[in-house]
Amino acid sequence: MYILLETERLLLRRFTEDDLEHLFNLDNDPDVMRYINGGVPAPRELIEQTILPVFLHYDESHPGFGFWAAIEKNTGDFLGWFCFRPSDESPKEAILGYRLHKTAWGKGYATEAARALIDKGFRKTNIQRVVATTYQDNLASRRVMEKVGMKFVRAFRLTPEDIIKSDTSVTDSMAVWEGDDVAYALARAA
Repeated sequence: MYILLETERLLLRRFTEDDLEHLFNLDNDPDVMRYINGGVPAPRELIEQTILPVFLHYDESHPGFGFWAAIEKNTGDFLGWFCFRPSDESPKEAILGYRLHKTAWGKGYATEAARALIDKGFRKTNIQRVVATTYQDNLASRRVMEKVGMKFVRAFRLTPEDIIKSDTSVTDSMAVWEGDDVAYALARAA
C-alpha cells in the first residue's frame, strides 16, 4: 500500500481496485453530491470504467500528484478522497480537491488533509500556487479553504464543456446550477 502522507488522524493512500465499492457508496449519497452535480447518483459502470481508472493511473503521468483515499487511522474507515494535481492553467499551479462521506463532515478532516497536501506540495514540488473551487452555496467547503489560508479569487459559471470534461463526477443536466462556482487560491510564501 502506497501512503502519500500521514496526518495526526488520517492516512492518504493510493487507490486500489478494491476501492470501487467505497467510491460507489460515496458518489451515490445525494447529500455528498448535492453541490457537485445536484445529487445525481453515479452508475457503478461509470465509476468502474472511468472514475476509478483515473484515480488509479493519475500518478503515472504526473509523479507526486494524484488522487488518494482518505483513511481514518484509528478505525481504518474509508472517509473519502483528496486530490492534488497540476492545473491546466499553469505548470506552477496545483488544484486541491476533496470529497468526504457525511460521517466525516464537521470533524476537521478536510482541513487537516488539505493543510498537509498544500504543505507537501509547496515543499516537494515546484508549485507556486494552489487553487480550489466549489459551488457558491457550499459554505462548509469554503470554510475549509479559508481555514487553510486560501483567499477568494473569483466567481465563475461552469460551461457545458467544463461539466462534460469532469473526471470525478457525472450529471444528467448541463444546467445544474443557477448560481456560480467560486475559486480560492493560496500562493507559496516567499
